[in-house]
Amino acid sequence: MRGSSHLAIGLITGVAIAGLVPGVPFSPAGIALAGFSSLAPDLDHPGSRLSKRLGFAQNYVRWAFVLVAAALAAYTHFLLPPGPDRRMGFTAALAFGLIGAAMQGDATRKLALLFTGLCTVVAGLYTEYVWLSMLGCFVAVAPYTSHRTWTHTIWAAALWTYIGHLANQSLGWHGVALFAGGGYLSHLLADTLTKAGVKYFMPLLNVSLKIPLIRTGSKSGNFLEVAICAGYGLLVLGLVVGKMGF
Repeated sequence: MRGSSHLAIGLITGVAIAGLVPGVPFSPAGIALAGFSSLAPDLDHPGSRLSKRLGFAQNYVRWAFVLVAAALAAYTHFLLPPGPDRRMGFTAALAFGLIGAAMQGDATRKLALLFTGLCTVVAGLYTEYVWLSMLGCFVAVAPYTSHRTWTHTIWAAALWTYIGHLANQSLGWHGVALFAGGGYLSHLLADTLTKAGVKYFMPLLNVSLKIPLIRTGSKSGNFLEVAICAGYGLLVLGLVVGKMGF
């Protein structure tokens, strides 16, 4: 299913949680969190919306390597005396330059997401928020897994929900776990409607569960996605309005 459809379904799920679950405040931030969480499973996909957004630095990663190579070469040339250290310095500068020149496409995206994730881990350690460090680990590791493998399992959904639970405890904002877990699960359920399905219980059970209605990328598949989003939205709207007593 397309990223835009996943985002729409996640946001609608956030509205359902905010409007229908007792004790959960109707919060735009919570609805946005559900939308964000609905994109998280596709961090393993190079073309996903969240990969591109979180990997904001990927266009600059190659240049960073080139700049490091240039700085290392300058340091070696001007500050190191002739000898083994000088030769090692130029060799290292050449290696960094070649890596930067060779990196393209998915390799750069993965490295950028790794950098983003590690920065988040450090921020979590500095602020003493365990949930933030766990979120950073997820962002750093997910791009290095195959598409629709471990990020598309019930275990990953449970981990993401637990991260939300820890954030709930740290921030004192009730409903974080519900918004996070609901958004994440909405992605898995939506992908269950595609022909590839979802291996919810891998590696314990390497079987795809699916209701093969949607062929992703086809005209009929795109139409079905829009229809599902519209129908789901109308259903949630009707339930929320009914609960409010209008």
